[in-house]
Amino acid sequence: MFDKNQVLSGGQLRIAIVTETYPPEINGVANTMRYLTTGMAARGHRVQVIRPRQPADTSCTPASGCEHHLVPGLPIPGYRSLRFGLPVYWRLRRLWKPQPPDLVYIATQGPLGHAALAAARSLKITTVTGFHTHFQRYSQHYGLGLFTRQIEKRLKDFHNHSDATLVPTEELRATLMAEGFKNVFVFGRGVDTERFSPHRRSMALRRSWGCSPEDLAVLYVGRMAAEKNLALALAGFRAIQQRLPSARFILVGDGPELGALKQHNPDLIFTGARVGDELAAHYASGDLFLFPSLTETFGNVVTEAMASGLPVIAFDYAAAGTYIKPWVNGVTVGLGDEAAFIAACVQCASDPARLRLMGGEARQTMEDSGWERVLARVEELLYAVIHQRRTNPANGVLSCKPG
Repeated sequence: MFDKNQVLSGGQLRIAIVTETYPPEINGVANTMRYLTTGMAARGHRVQVIRPRQPADTSCTPASGCEHHLVPGLPIPGYRSLRFGLPVYWRLRRLWKPQPPDLVYIATQGPLGHAALAAARSLKITTVTGFHTHFQRYSQHYGLGLFTRQIEKRLKDFHNHSDATLVPTEELRATLMAEGFKNVFVFGRGVDTERFSPHRRSMALRRSWGCSPEDLAVLYVGRMAAEKNLALALAGFRAIQQRLPSARFILVGDGPELGALKQHNPDLIFTGARVGDELAAHYASGDLFLFPSLTETFGNVVTEAMASGLPVIAFDYAAAGTYIKPWVNGVTVGLGDEAAFIAACVQCASDPARLRLMGGEARQTMEDSGWERVLARVEELLYAVIHQRRTNPANGVLSCKPG
């Protein structure tokens, strides 16, 4: 364990977190930033959040112990309800110069993130960047495939100008290091095992879906967007439906593809976005979770589904590759193997007893994956990066894995 008193007397850090997205917005990065912000504040640190002002801010109550600085933003194409922050370099310098934070954590690589990195470096503040989104993979779904290499280069340059980059899995760390990213360390992900629990199962909710206790309820939770590969989830469910006509497919979430999905699949159940206990009840009331995405850095919905007692079918990488033991607590198939994904859907649906056993094992797997342990490790990493920067300012990066 790293000695925090080597960094600061008393150990309290001043941490600035820069992010384009934050609750009540609904996505994995927003949720992770909420846990990081509230968790660090609960551990006694002074936390400052810099983010774009969003339309939903009228209903947003900042976490206790955190100060929020809202900056101007513009709508994100395809996600009109979200905004990216403008490059407010001088505003950030004025904010941080009188009393610099000990560390700036930059979660997103938009204009705001680039401005924050430049401002922090100009003030010689320790910087850590988070690799939360596979922008280079997303580009292929939005007509930007020709620019993939340029996007990859810009991402690498951005992260390599910080003192350290945090990623959610050891697998991704190894991949990025092989691609030339420097000083990459693992900031794992936790799951709220009290909220996401099989105890949230609701027979009333299942009845509203048209499911009897014996009927199979297949679930998807996430954005309704091109990069989520939802056509494969639909193909998997249609294969199940041929065997089990009474099966239901419930899709929870919102996004640019929602309208088209509804129009072409009128027999499916689209609930829209759900949060909090209501989302937890949706997870727990399902029987099988399909996650066909190929663009995840982690995939928080995988661990939420598992904690809720659902076996997950997914490709063998990110969260699924980390936590799923094939045919023990879920099913993973080779990356991009669509035929194997569909075959797994049919095989799971054909064996209800095995499905229930895998669901119980999935819950057991997640029992010790709460956020407290994850945040303790992140705290240790942050102290180590700051200490290295202060003791070796010419280099300012970790030469080995701290801890």
